[in-house]
Amino acid sequence: MLHQNQSTQGRDPYVKDTPTLIASDKVEGTAVYGADGKRIGSIQRIILEKRGGRVAYAVLSFGGFWGIGDDYYPLPWEKLRYDEELDGYRLDMTKEQVEGAPRYRDDDSDWYKNNGRSVYDYYGVPPYWM
Repeated sequence: MLHQNQSTQGRDPYVKDTPTLIASDKVEGTAVYGADGKRIGSIQRIILEKRGGRVAYAVLSFGGFWGIGDDYYPLPWEKLRYDEELDGYRLDMTKEQVEGAPRYRDDDSDWYKNNGRSVYDYYGVPPYWM
């Protein structure tokens, strides 16, 4: 017979947001704004380090129409700052600067392995593995 903790029965199994924490499914789709205050795109997903659990990248999506034909740009998580007034993330760069960054290519299965360092070098922050 499986022992169940009576104090947790009937509780919502989903993590609730706090002033400092947010569930990953709520980050996906959140808008990203540039240094000029203009919307660049949105967070498509978050890439986590398997063993350590650190956020390796947030993948920024933009450039297509309704999600079709979008380009995907891995951003070091450290470059994003949550802005409560915008209800989105702010980046200290413009869309044009992001467009010059390394972007993910669907036809390259080793993209992250081969380009991880170049992403962090472009954005000028230490890699998550350092």
